[in-house]
Amino acid sequence: MIGYPAGIITGITYGLNPLFGIPLMNEGASVESILFFRYAFAVLMLGAFLLVSGQKFRVTGKQAGILLVLGLLYTASSIFLFEAYNYIASGLATTLIFLYPVLVAIIMVFLRVIPSWQVWLAIVATFAGVVIMTQGDASQTVDPIGVLLSLGSATVYAFFIVIINRSKAIGAISNSLLTFYTLSVGAVIFLAKICTSTTPMTQGIEGCGAWMNLAGLALLPTVVSTATLAVSTRNIGATKASVLGVFEPITAILVGTVALGETLTTNTVIGILIAIVAVTFMIVSTKR
Repeated sequence: MIGYPAGIITGITYGLNPLFGIPLMNEGASVESILFFRYAFAVLMLGAFLLVSGQKFRVTGKQAGILLVLGLLYTASSIFLFEAYNYIASGLATTLIFLYPVLVAIIMVFLRVIPSWQVWLAIVATFAGVVIMTQGDASQTVDPIGVLLSLGSATVYAFFIVIINRSKAIGAISNSLLTFYTLSVGAVIFLAKICTSTTPMTQGIEGCGAWMNLAGLALLPTVVSTATLAVSTRNIGATKASVLGVFEPITAILVGTVALGETLTTNTVIGILIAIVAVTFMIVSTKR
């Protein structure tokens, strides 16, 4: 009763990244400023939750080192995704992020965890889908730089997931505390980048609408999606929760097409459908 709705909410809220981010970028706000305020607001929300729930902030030196690496990876993933919005449609960019389960499977090969034939089939089908969805047509061309940035974001996020999955040192850290420190690292990095830049921190961030978009980025695709992912995983298991992540690309495509007026090509639709089916098949067909 709780796990399935929570999993759906996870996919939908993460797919709302373009809805709040693209208008800010169109108004001239820099990626660094957008992500700084997003991370800073989210850290304040999570910090308040941790205090109210009575959780401790203390971590060991080894845990701090791993959390620093996770923060760097998560920050890089966000930068790549938002930079990709400058080159390709936000729906396509966010859909390419959804390929991270396949990339996780590929990374695990190097850790001597050999995938099953179902996983290999899904990997081949997924990359075929990527090739198709990145082919433009008469109505739209797809910039390869945007595709590479999106795949870079998915790859970095895949390493983020693998480290969380394989590291025993952070196994006892709650999802909320892990996210708190991960986003704190990002907030510090973006603040340092802004301080060394000649661009004003609040350039392009003017009026109530802009600040509401920043609050929306911090609340929905960050805090809510993370919290509901934890709820879903604990109630219905990681496999089913991952399958419900299919709502992420669907939401992103709807947002891009309906709210942002982006063109949706036939090749994009076919490629996305192939990738979604392949990733879902991979998750459902194997318990590993």
